[in-house]
Order: sequence, then structure tokens, then C-alpha cells
Amino acid sequence: MDKYDGGEAARLRPDDPWYDALASGWGELGGAGSRASAVPHARREPADRTATAAEIYLEVQRSPAFQEVRSRYRRFVFPGVAVFFTWYVAYVVAATTAPDLMARPVAGAVNVAMLAGLGQFLSTFLLTWAYARHARLRRDRAALELRWNTQELTRETER
Repeated sequence: MDKYDGGEAARLRPDDPWYDALASGWGELGGAGSRASAVPHARREPADRTATAAEIYLEVQRSPAFQEVRSRYRRFVFPGVAVFFTWYVAYVVAATTAPDLMARPVAGAVNVAMLAGLGQFLSTFLLTWAYARHARLRRDRAALELRWNTQELTRETER
């Protein structure tokens, strides 16, 4: 098994039951070569062995790897919410201001309003699928590595 951020062999982490649970890839990444957009490894040793957990979390929050994970999240979520909200509002506005358009038959008893309403359900499922896929392919591995590093740093300060 290769590490997410490079070709060196990863340490086996049997004490963390979530290590591979979220970032299994499910075969969508192809080979190791398609992981080129990996977020770099963000492990840093604390400058002071007596650092508190709050200081460690703030250090991780300021790290470039965390900022990249957060940026990837925002680059997907903000446009997705804007498009979906616009589509939802357009449906409601069309249903209230253009009842003749919405009542226009398409096939038999099926009209434009029914198709648009079903489109709302379909777009909800598609957006959910796209979000889960994006998270799995673009953020889960990096976030999992950040979480692991944060736990290691926290354990080190407890010793």
C-alpha cells in the first residue's frame, strides 16, 4: 500500500479502525498514477513538547494541507449550493407565476410541473452522489492523514 503523498510504504496503523474506512477509493482512482492531485503530507513536530491540544489543532488548522482540504470543499460546495438553490427557486417561482406553462401537458397526464418536480428529486440525488464522490476522491485521504497526524501530535504531548 502506498502512502497518499508519495511512493514510500505506509506504516500499518491497526489501532485506528477508521484509517481506511472513508478513503478506500472504491476503484474510482484507477492506478497510483492518478493520485497526482494529492494534498502534501502535513505532519509537523511541535516546537514545544508541552503544547496543548488547542495549540496543536490551531497549528494543523494553519497548515497548507488543511487549507487545501478546506479549499477543495469550498470549491465544490459553494457552486453546488448556488446552482441547486437557483434551480429550486426557479421551480417555485415558475409554479406560482406561470401556472399555464406548468400545466402544459407533455405526455398524457404528465405535465411540465410534474417533470420539474421529479427533476427536483433527481437533482437532489445527483448532487448527493456528486458530493460523496468528490469527498471520497478529493478530500477524504488528505483529511484522514491530517486527523491521524493531529492524533499523533496530541498523543506525543500527553506522554
